[in-house]
Amino acid sequence: MYRFMMRLARFMAALGGAVLTFLILLTCVSIAGRLLNGILHSDAVQSVAPGFANWAIGIGIGPVNGDFELVEAGVAFAIFAFLPLCQITAGHASVDVFASMFPKGVNRFLRMVTEIVFAAVLVLIAVQLAQGMLAKMKHGETSFLLQFPVWWAYGASLLAATVAALVGLYMAAIRTYEFFTRRIVIWDGVEAE
Repeated sequence: MYRFMMRLARFMAALGGAVLTFLILLTCVSIAGRLLNGILHSDAVQSVAPGFANWAIGIGIGPVNGDFELVEAGVAFAIFAFLPLCQITAGHASVDVFASMFPKGVNRFLRMVTEIVFAAVLVLIAVQLAQGMLAKMKHGETSFLLQFPVWWAYGASLLAATVAALVGLYMAAIRTYEFFTRRIVIWDGVEAE
């Protein structure tokens, strides 16, 4: 089961990384287009090469239409896509100033409780995203510039959030088992022998 969950988490992280890379390139192209469009509209370029400037503007040199809408939807998906890998590898930021002084049993208990709470929060987020997606579908809401259905973004985020919730529930079950059996099933470097 662990191998499957790890593969799924890595796949989602790779997919989130691909989406994030696309969004970075899209943003760079949009910024460059916005800058070039401003230069082409400047008095200097219009006085020196008005024909070229107007031709370049005419073929569409400028910002990418709807770039903010795509970035908004894509970043939401990417965040949820990275959560499963972060959850299964214990990659979340933690502050353990006092925890290092506690006995192993207390630390295992805290870890179990933390995983259970995290799993519950991930499930709650997935449920709320599902309700939000259904509401967006029902009302037929579309984005302002590109006019794509808003529920598409909710659906993509819901897919990633559902995987995150599944991995969270799996890790909560593992940490609960570890607490009660006093055996470490998944070594992640957090607990040293």
